[in-house]
Order: sequence, then C-alpha cells, then structure tokens
Amino acid sequence: MTSNSWKIINMNGILNVYKPKGLTSHDVIDELRKKLKIKKVGHAGTLDPFAEGVLVVGIGSATRVLEYFKNQKKKYFVKAILGLITETYDITGEVQEENTCEKDEKEIEEVIKSFKGKYMQVPPAYSAKKYKGKRLYKLAREGKIISLPPKEVEIFEIENIKIEKPYFSFEVVVSPGTYIRSLCMDIGYKLSCGATALELIRTEVGEFKITDSINPFELSEKDILKHFIPVEDILNLPRVVVYKDYVEKIFNGVQPTLEFIKNAQDNFKKGEDVMLMCENRLVAIARAERNFSFLETLKRENRLKERIFTLKKVFKEAKI
Repeated sequence: MTSNSWKIINMNGILNVYKPKGLTSHDVIDELRKKLKIKKVGHAGTLDPFAEGVLVVGIGSATRVLEYFKNQKKKYFVKAILGLITETYDITGEVQEENTCEKDEKEIEEVIKSFKGKYMQVPPAYSAKKYKGKRLYKLAREGKIISLPPKEVEIFEIENIKIEKPYFSFEVVVSPGTYIRSLCMDIGYKLSCGATALELIRTEVGEFKITDSINPFELSEKDILKHFIPVEDILNLPRVVVYKDYVEKIFNGVQPTLEFIKNAQDNFKKGEDVMLMCENRLVAIARAERNFSFLETLKRENRLKERIFTLKKVFKEAKI
C-alpha cells in the first residue's frame, strides 16, 4: 500500500470530483470506494443524474466535515428551452405541455435578469430533497407527488446570457439549496410559456472548480491519490494552534481551556466553529465560547483554566 493510500485511509481528505452526466452521485461514491478500497466515502451536495460537474467528496474521516462545504456558493451553466414543460423540469421528464413563447429576446433577457437577488422557490417534485426521510424522486416514482413549501434562495449573479429562441443559456451563482431546474421553470412561467432545462453543469462549489476536477471513472487508484487534498488545506475556518502536550487530552474529550492555546492565527467570534491545529495537522473542530478579543483579558487576569472552546469533532487519526 502506498503512503498516499495510507493517508486517505487514516487521515481526512477531500477530492474535487467531476460527476459525468447520466450517473448518480452515489455511482461516483461507489466507484471511489471500489478503487480506493475504503468504505468511508461521502459527498457534499447531490447532483442529479441529468446534471454533470463538480462534486465535493470526503474520504475517510473527512466525511465528517462535508457539512462545511454544503453551505458554499455554487456556480452553474444551464441551457434551457422555452415553451416546453416536463414533470421533472428537465428534458428527461415526461412532457406535460408545449407552448409558444411570444416574447422577444430583449423581454426574455430582462426576465432572466429579474431573478437576481432573493426569491421564494419551490423545490421540484423530482429531486433528491427528503420528505419524512425519503427522497422526493422516489416518492414521485411511486405516484406520490409532494409539494413542499417555497424556500428563500438567492441568485448572486446571472451572466453570459445567450438567447436563440426557443433556447436560452446563462451562468449563475446561487445560494445552497437553489434548484436551477426550478429557476428555469420560474423564468418560463414569468414569460407565460414555461421552460425546461436541457443541459446543466455545476462549474464551481466554493473554491472547487470544474477545471481542476477529476473523473474517477477514467483514473487509476494511483492517479486519484495524486489529487487528494488534506482537510487542513481547504477547510475555511479560523485556525487556533494548541500545544502538543494537550493534544492527547483533546483526543480524550477534555474541553480546551486557555492553557491549551499556543496562539490564534485568525480572529473568531463566540459561537463560530474553529479548527484546532497542532504541527499543521487538524486535531479537532470546536465551537468558540469566547470572542478572540477576550483572550487577552483572560490572560491578564490569569484565568487559564477557563474553557475557551467546546469540542464538536475530534480527529484522533491525526498522529502528532
């Protein structure tokens, strides 16, 4: 077994993976489990089989930090057709209506741009979102169409709009939980004709870009391992360095006090999550019980035994 393989099994790491069109996100996970010979593999943010693009994958104990990547902004390219309405809001679904769009290209562009900002969006009935513990698309296939209440989403950017009736396309940056299929359909409804997504590519998730992603179906185990990213290098949380002598106590669940802390590399606020580091390795993720600025006050008053952090996730795999 290679040293890199040991790292993935015994430490925490992230992969920027490209999910091909036509496959489920779970298909990607199964392929990685098979090639890396490890069961503990998960992903942040499901991509529908219809879609392709960036899928953030956690390997080993890094699966425990995937929640921090689910809340990042996402960027997509989408191409849609006006006048067509399907049950899934994409071209894979059964056609329900066919209409003619009477609006001109200028009106279409204005409507697309009008969605920039916050709006209430209804998730599509055919999606990976859960209702009472079961995926909506599974319920829909059973004939149980669940209409969930609308949820506020935010469209940060809509750019590179191209319109060649009946087709339109654009790039869009959105908040977590935004459905691009629903966005296309909402644009179509506002144009009084409906619309259906034809092509959907997730090009960015936070700092992860499609240009850097890897296709696990085309690479060997050795080549996949070359793209392994340690959690410490990619997780965007404030860093706090702890003394080596206190690492074992953290591993044993002892809540960190001021005497544990060597220095704080970043500011943090009470209630925020931070990374507790030692020798550039992630020891734990903890919730701050004090503001960064208050640490100096505690030092001056010699309150070294006062708890500063509450442990949330401990990474005993980190051999310091």
